[in-house]
Amino acid sequence: MQLHEFLVAPAETARRKGPHDRIVMSSRVRLARNLKDGPFPGWAKKPERIRILELIRPAVERLPELRDAFSETMDNLATLDKQLLVERHLISREHAAKSAGSGLVLNREETFCVMINEEDHLRMQALRPGLQLRQAWEAIDHLDSQLESQLNYAFSNELGYLTACPTNLGTGIRVSAMLHLPGLVLAEQINPIIQSVNKLGLAVRGLYGEGTEALGNVFQVSNQMTLGESESTIVERLEKVLAQIIEHEENARSTLLEKKAKTVYNHIGRAYGILANAHSISSKETMNLLSLLRLGVDLGLFPEVDRSLADELFILTQPAHLQKQHSEKLSAEERDLLRADMLRERLKQVSRPVARPSGPTTTGMDKAGKE
Repeated sequence: MQLHEFLVAPAETARRKGPHDRIVMSSRVRLARNLKDGPFPGWAKKPERIRILELIRPAVERLPELRDAFSETMDNLATLDKQLLVERHLISREHAAKSAGSGLVLNREETFCVMINEEDHLRMQALRPGLQLRQAWEAIDHLDSQLESQLNYAFSNELGYLTACPTNLGTGIRVSAMLHLPGLVLAEQINPIIQSVNKLGLAVRGLYGEGTEALGNVFQVSNQMTLGESESTIVERLEKVLAQIIEHEENARSTLLEKKAKTVYNHIGRAYGILANAHSISSKETMNLLSLLRLGVDLGLFPEVDRSLADELFILTQPAHLQKQHSEKLSAEERDLLRADMLRERLKQVSRPVARPSGPTTTGMDKAGKE
């Protein structure tokens, strides 16, 4: 089966719901593991990487959660398919660059993805919509326990699980959430928030992880420490920090509507105007404008529009997804033209934003934090 036939349709992905999904777009827990009887991927020669792959891949495929999964070696995946997986946040950019001796196993629901011979022999991850860190942790912990009964992990009684990078040593866990924070960006409060989070020992990164830009006002927050704390403690600490960030974002949105409503309406109105009328638009500009459209939906400025439309367009307008819809190779300029055509067509039935009456405002969530 071809990868694009296996992947969940963007419209279906966009409709998935989870707690606090107005702000927390997704939750992810990743575990790094290595086998005891082989050099780590960065040191291994091609025959050794292939041997490790042939040992791990069948064990992963036998797991109940990964039956009927998509399983392939990276050298058999086209460059465009690899980029599709990166744009869906299913594999890392580093793994997309891999070839012979590396592989991928992805379940049909896209809730589990296992990278084989990325930086470590195993990088397995559980993904969930909204704020579901604990559920993601429990799911990947169960998967890991099953694999550990079949594979001989590199483990030290003193240091824990041994990993290629010292920052993953110990538990090997990376807990992260993808957050949509346009209120904090518009209120110019995002930098103090990032600094505060960094002081708590957490990392804040861009849309595609380390070293990337926060396109579309999307930020990834994750733990940095993996040694000296239990997995549940790390998950709990991140949950508490995320609860505070959610509160700050909600407050920023409320304050902006209360004190700078016209400024907010101006940003959202201009974003809608460009998205609905442009004849050429870049991927970067589209992401940033769709962020404002999504904010407008959350604030009730597009009463007949569901947030899933913005989330679907977040996916469909990215370069690889746009290219996949066309058989011929597209230049960047051609993609910009086709992206604008798609946006005009999809937003044709969306009426311009309706400014809300002045007075007390809400952001779609009551004091108890209910959606």
